[in-house]
Amino acid sequence: MSIKIFFRTILLFSIISIYTANAQWVQTNGPNGPYINALVASGSNLFAGTQGRGVFYSSDNGTSWNAVNSGLTDKNIQSLAISGSNVFAGTDNSAYYSTDNGASWNATSLPNIYINAFVISGTNIFAGTGGSGVYLSTDNGTNWNAVNSGLTNTQVSCLAVSGTNIFAATNGGGIFLSTDNGANWNAVNSGLTNTSVNTLAVSGTNLFAGTLGNVYLSTDNGTSWNAAGSGLPTNNKVMSIAVSGTNLFAGTFGGGVFLSTDNGTSWNAVNSGLLNTYVNTLAVSGINLFAGTGGGGVSLSTNNGTSWNAVNNDLTNTSVNTLAVSGINLFAGTDGYGVFLSTDSGTSWNSVNSGLTNYSINALVISGTNIFAGTNGGGVFLSTNYGSSWNAINSGLTNTSIYALVVSGTNLFAGASIIWGGVFLSTDNGTSWNEVNSGLLNTYVHALAVSGTNLFAGTSGGVYLSTDNGTSWNAVNSGLTHYNIQCFAVVSDTDIILGTDGTAYYSTDNGTSWNTTYGLPNTYVTAFVISGTNIFAGTYDGVYLSTDNGVIWNEVNSGLTGYNDVILSLAVIGTNLFAGTMSAGVWKRPLSDMITSVETPSSDIPKNFILNQNYPNPFNPSTIISYSLPSESKVTIKIYNLLGQEIKTLVNTMETAGNHQVTFNAGNLSSGVYLYRIQAGDFIQTKKMVLLK
Repeated sequence: MSIKIFFRTILLFSIISIYTANAQWVQTNGPNGPYINALVASGSNLFAGTQGRGVFYSSDNGTSWNAVNSGLTDKNIQSLAISGSNVFAGTDNSAYYSTDNGASWNATSLPNIYINAFVISGTNIFAGTGGSGVYLSTDNGTNWNAVNSGLTNTQVSCLAVSGTNIFAATNGGGIFLSTDNGANWNAVNSGLTNTSVNTLAVSGTNLFAGTLGNVYLSTDNGTSWNAAGSGLPTNNKVMSIAVSGTNLFAGTFGGGVFLSTDNGTSWNAVNSGLLNTYVNTLAVSGINLFAGTGGGGVSLSTNNGTSWNAVNNDLTNTSVNTLAVSGINLFAGTDGYGVFLSTDSGTSWNSVNSGLTNYSINALVISGTNIFAGTNGGGVFLSTNYGSSWNAINSGLTNTSIYALVVSGTNLFAGASIIWGGVFLSTDNGTSWNEVNSGLLNTYVHALAVSGTNLFAGTSGGVYLSTDNGTSWNAVNSGLTHYNIQCFAVVSDTDIILGTDGTAYYSTDNGTSWNTTYGLPNTYVTAFVISGTNIFAGTYDGVYLSTDNGVIWNEVNSGLTGYNDVILSLAVIGTNLFAGTMSAGVWKRPLSDMITSVETPSSDIPKNFILNQNYPNPFNPSTIISYSLPSESKVTIKIYNLLGQEIKTLVNTMETAGNHQVTFNAGNLSSGVYLYRIQAGDFIQTKKMVLLK
């Protein structure tokens, strides 16, 4: 370390800062659309169960929502059911009931297990669990008893009732039938060629089962099954089935919603206006059909799926991958439902997606009146009217998974992050593209930056530099110990900083050598933004500030906790810093709150045990599992399949209080749903994750 940097370090750590208690991050009003695992409707009441944000309630068909979480200590909602005046919520660790439309919740006596499903039969309430079979309550959930005799697979994904028949769908064991309120179960799988069943639905004497790639129909209470007809995409999980009159709807994992009017003989996609096609759950109330999606919130159709509209007001939780600023315009690129625009510092947001055919936005860059959007599989789109309309500009672009965009004069560069990806150059605003990869030995490009005549490409294998607009590339990795590059920031003509999957580095010689920064946690560094002489870094552990060109960092996280502190993008408008989060929309904070004070380190120690949702999710092949410990604890983290079989032990050691993370690589596993479970002292929790290859 140079003498100048040494004294600058001493000076920074000698500053006595005054922390203002009411200075903290606040959530803006969007963009909207959390991960919806469960929907249930009863009359004018609609409840949505979200991943990590608890239960939301709407009494006006989704026009407005209110969080109803008082008493909920676990907000990863997996299932919902209504029985008279009682609402039941199942989580990944427990179950709750409410007698006042969710205004308050009470824990049931069910053990700490994963609750996938509820079903009501008269005065009987059945709960299906992920590994412990079926439980029965005959007193509105006050007491529960296991009813598993004959149930040879206890990974229960769904329950259904038809008259006196109770059906239990399992992951790997097919479907079981009980005719005596769960006292005994028998497998009813004849003709069912796929025994991993995700969902069940009853329509008169017809029983429907949704599996990987198909829907099955039984007209004899499961004695025999027949595969439904054509039109459903193959190898696409059917996650939910709903019946509305003579219409049968299937929600799929990535293919959206499909409609059959002939009991499943033929299917047609009905996705117009549906901004996210990962449909986890469907619910019907009169003429209203609701779809709960994986990242796009709730959508409503009043015409049997012919058209959809998002109904997400006040559901302000989604993954914001990228932010871009043009004057007073703040654009947010989301993971799954396109681009949003705010012209009032986040007070209100509007979707600006006309012409977009891919809604997974990885990158946004603005050049004059042109706005470019890089998508995950749809290539690059251009808008010349502030997002009012978009056009695909992909001629010559041989890879359409675009993760980075940067403008240098009249040159537009795009970085693709998949096999045979690399860097593409357009000199005509995207009208045509040419591959510029000579010397680029790693073509998984996550980030791009321009500094004068220097073009930097951040890959999964380090940094490459081109001084001739991408005609040739050379690796510049001296000093790096982490090579999975996530982001760049150009500080001056010679100074540049970069973020990796483990920390940040700075260079004072245009990348010839790199030095480790100080003060950042060992975590993903995902975004930088510069405001005057201040640099902000977005990480998986919140936001950090450097006032010395990226050498020393201090956290500025007051108000960011749990799901809110996984930062994917940053932007500055006027006097405010905006942060796009993994699952909680956009947050903002006045710059003056952070620049005039460095927050006390006491917030480093969590108040509670927390197991966060893995990120990314779905993932391929690696994902990050982060967790928080309020005190030193013996920690064990294990991976299981849905049969309850242990796959791998990730952590088995004593760990200090604070925030931790571990990487799970599932390269040798097949696609599917897996469970990860933490035990830290007396704290035990299990969550679900999806491997999608």
